[in-house]
Amino acid sequence: MHAFARQPLPAWRRAVLKVGSSLLAADKGDLSDRHARGLAAFVNAAREQGREVVLVSSGAVAAGRARVRTDTRADGLVLRQALAALGQTRMIALWQGLVDAPVAQVLLTHDDLRNRRRYLNARNTLLELLRLRAIPIVNENDTVAVEELKVGDNDNLAATVAALVDAEFLFIASDVDGLYDAHPLHEPDAKPVAHVAEVNDAVFAMAGASGSAFGTGGMRTKLEAAAKAAHAGIATLLFNGAADEVVAGLAQGQFRGTRFEASGTRLAARKHWLKHAPGSGARLSVDAGAARALAGGASLLPGGIVGVDGEFARGDIVDIAAVEGERARVIARGLCQYAAGEVRRMAGRNSREIEALLGFSYGDSVIRRDDLVVTGEAAS
Repeated sequence: MHAFARQPLPAWRRAVLKVGSSLLAADKGDLSDRHARGLAAFVNAAREQGREVVLVSSGAVAAGRARVRTDTRADGLVLRQALAALGQTRMIALWQGLVDAPVAQVLLTHDDLRNRRRYLNARNTLLELLRLRAIPIVNENDTVAVEELKVGDNDNLAATVAALVDAEFLFIASDVDGLYDAHPLHEPDAKPVAHVAEVNDAVFAMAGASGSAFGTGGMRTKLEAAAKAAHAGIATLLFNGAADEVVAGLAQGQFRGTRFEASGTRLAARKHWLKHAPGSGARLSVDAGAARALAGGASLLPGGIVGVDGEFARGDIVDIAAVEGERARVIARGLCQYAAGEVRRMAGRNSREIEALLGFSYGDSVIRRDDLVVTGEAAS
């Protein structure tokens, strides 16, 4: 079987690392730190270099299965949910014992990521954990999820989390070296594919089935995750997390595996979504000073707001209009951190007064600059 050549690892500031069950499962189904130690060393080295890592870790079901004495050979949905609940603490404890930082458990379902308000809450929590220099460990909330317990969920969840936290890279640590142009176990002459510009039908045709006894994903789900990340402007790096020299090379700026290119930039992908996604129909009017600040890339602060038209909830997309005499011109739109009634109460006030006015605070900005796109539409 042909080996992957080394390639330089581009500079990055924030990444999501997905670790599959096959890298954490011991022979009898419990968790092992055999491969986790090297991956944790990579995380520690990255943090020492000033980088941020969010971990998406499988393994809870395997850990839970090893903790009960009952017959767990059956694999029904309710049993898997119970095993996930049993194994979560074991999996978190494994990582906490290996990384040089506090870890934080974050359990998500797809509902949390589809609902705009919950999406915003999850995003803010993850970003705050990174600001606190903690390592978020994300997993699906398998205890209550039904639809999410499908093959390859954590691959796709990792891609979604990468977009959620504006990561530059999605690292997928697997038990395979990377993508081959044919199944390497069945085709001795299968050649490694070191670079994929676009995940298309031809690339999906290269995917083979999973050979792992413990994992729930295969190469196809990794390609799905890479495609999802690419649409968000995020590159994906697929590598063998069981190969010590490959994992050690990551901390040295060397990569060996398959790199899936992003489709444009992260900022462009997010701004495109904000510009074209359905809005709430509501509008915030701002004064000239706020309009100039927004055009220069600033966040929207409450002091520049002079009017609120319509109703919206926290996390809804609202238009922003610059007041010019008796006319208002829509100049931007974005995800609002506060509901309409809350914005009305803080409009024209200083950000420092938010908590006193509302009794709580989601931050100084009504709309953060990363959640805002300048549109410059015609007067209305």
